[in-house]
Amino acid sequence: MIAKLRGLLDSFGDDWCIVDVNGVGYYVFCSSRTLDKLNGLGEEVTLLIETHIREDHFHLFGFATELERDWFTLLQSVQGVGAKVALAILSAVNPDELSNSIAAQDKTVVGQASGVGPKLATRIVNELKDKVAKFALAPVKAESGKPAKSSSLGDAVSALTNLGYKQAEAFTVVNKALNEGADDDVQTLIRLGLKELAK
Repeated sequence: MIAKLRGLLDSFGDDWCIVDVNGVGYYVFCSSRTLDKLNGLGEEVTLLIETHIREDHFHLFGFATELERDWFTLLQSVQGVGAKVALAILSAVNPDELSNSIAAQDKTVVGQASGVGPKLATRIVNELKDKVAKFALAPVKAESGKPAKSSSLGDAVSALTNLGYKQAEAFTVVNKALNEGADDDVQTLIRLGLKELAK
C-alpha cells in the first residue's frame, strides 16, 4: 500500500494531480485545499496517501496534512459518504470549521459541499458528533478549572444564533471565551462572544 509520495508536480486539475516519482506518474485525487498548498509545476511536492483498492479500480487520494487525511477517513464512516463526497466536503470546509460545526450540530456548513443534501448533512452531523473530540477545540473549562456547564454554553450559542450569527461561529467564540477563563455565566458569554464576533 502506498502511504506517501514525494516527487515533482507534473500536472493538475480541479480534483487531481500527477506526481512524477523517478519517471513514474502517479494520478492522485485531492481536495482543492490540498491542491492550493502544492508548489508550482515541476516543483517538489509531498503528499500523504490513502490507497483505495477495489475490484474495478486502484485509486490514490492525497493530502497535504495528517488532519485532512484523518477527516477523509472519518467522513467515510458515515453511510452515504464515499471518497468523492468526502473530498468535496474537505474542499468546501476547512478541518477546523468542520470540527466546530459538527460539535455545534450545525448542518448548514457541511451542506455547502457539492453532493451533500440536507438529509446527508444531518446524518454526518449526528453520526460524527461524538467522534470529533480529537479534532475539535480544547475541552471547555470554566475559570475554576472545572468543566463548564453545558447549558451555559448552549444558551449562549443559542442567543447568538438568534441574533443572526451562524451556529458554528457562535460556538467557536463562546468556546474560546470559556477556554480563556471566562465565567460560565450566560450573559458574560454572550457579551464576550459579541465582542469577539465584532472584530
